[in-house]
Amino acid sequence: MSGRAMFLRVGLLVLVGIGAVIGVVLFLNGNSFSNGVELETYFRESVQGLDVGAPVDYLGVTLGRVTEIGLVTAEYGEGAPMDIRRATYRLVYVRFVINPRKIGRVLTPADVENAIKAGLRTRVASQGITGISYLALDFLNPQQYPAVAVPWKPEFPYVPSVPSTFAQVQSAAERISGQLEQIDFKAIAEGVIELIRTLQQQLTNGQAHQTLAAATALLGTLQTTLEKADLPALTASLRKTSDATGNLAQSAELRQLIVNADRAAGELAAASHALPPLIAALSRTADRADATTAELQRRMTSILADLQATAGNLRETTDELRNYPAGAIFGGPPPRANGNGR
Repeated sequence: MSGRAMFLRVGLLVLVGIGAVIGVVLFLNGNSFSNGVELETYFRESVQGLDVGAPVDYLGVTLGRVTEIGLVTAEYGEGAPMDIRRATYRLVYVRFVINPRKIGRVLTPADVENAIKAGLRTRVASQGITGISYLALDFLNPQQYPAVAVPWKPEFPYVPSVPSTFAQVQSAAERISGQLEQIDFKAIAEGVIELIRTLQQQLTNGQAHQTLAAATALLGTLQTTLEKADLPALTASLRKTSDATGNLAQSAELRQLIVNADRAAGELAAASHALPPLIAALSRTADRADATTAELQRRMTSILADLQATAGNLRETTDELRNYPAGAIFGGPPPRANGNGR
């Protein structure tokens, strides 16, 4: 009886576990998301670790669940033109449902389109180091991450995706590796070796060697000069000169000289203030002297003219007295001489 009871308990436990699993599946795919908005996105990278039922998060808040994962070529490539099938070969589609109660409103296709224009993007993210992945929603710069159009008509509203952090790091590492492969390390090593040889040659017998030899000779000459120079006596002389300069600066004669220079500077400043009126007075005196000189010159010119006329009259009188002395006594001019002079 005890064995049958144990088997009965085990059977009941198994049935309860199966019921719990069925309940979880029904919860994930049942009424809680029956009225949700189903969207889809595409990835060019691996989605390993992302399974159906994985959460869809936005800023750490779970908004929905992943409902389907598959290859785009199986969903949209069958019977499609070759260019569409070629574009679907390396893509994975992920469909997910957003619970409108988590957002606070029912999303419409117009709302999804406006969100995509504002930068809504999807990416595959990992939860720590466990390797379990989830689908993350985020708003990014639409210029830096533009929406890529697809050549087929998606069954549900399409949300563009961006590479995951791991994919971006891997892509950057691949670019760096490609750039490193393009570097000719052998040529660089040969150039470094040649540079070392050239430096060694220059230091052995080149211009660098000559420069070092000249510098060594110059240092030797300087050392000899310093050894011959009487540095203690020179230092003592400089100390004496400095002491004499200090004593001179502190002497009473220098202070008196500075006071006298200051007083002379003050008197010179006072004299310079009085100099403009004196110059103005001298200018006015010169102007009056110029006016007086002009008046005197005018009068002297008149006097000289009168003296010249008087001298002319006196000359005529003297000539008359010389030629006819009696005229001054008897008056009248002398008779004219006839044509023959008699």
